[in-house]
Amino acid sequence: MRKTKEFTFRKIFPSFTKPSLTRTRPIKAYSFVPFSPLAMLDPTILTIGGIVLGIAIIERILERWGVIDLVDQFTKVMRFILPVTFYSALIYFFATFMF
Repeated sequence: MRKTKEFTFRKIFPSFTKPSLTRTRPIKAYSFVPFSPLAMLDPTILTIGGIVLGIAIIERILERWGVIDLVDQFTKVMRFILPVTFYSALIYFFATFMF
C-alpha cells in the first residue's frame, strides 16, 4: 500500500499580502424594506387593483344611468371575482415579498 502525501494550501499557494492603503471602517447598514409601505407598490398588485377599481366605477356609472339589469349582472359576477382576486393578490404579495 502506498503512502499518501499531504500538502497544505499554504505550501502550494504562497500568500502575497499587500498592505492596504486605506483603513476600512465597519459600516452599519439598516434595511427598512419589510417595514416600508413603498414595498407594496408592486406593479402586478397595482394593476389588479386598478382593474377592480375600474369595474367598480363602471358599475356605479351604469347605476346612475339607470341600467339596473346590467348592474345586477355585474354584482353577481363581482361577488365571485372580488374575493378570488383579493386572496390571489395577497398570496402573490407574500410569495414574492422578501422579508
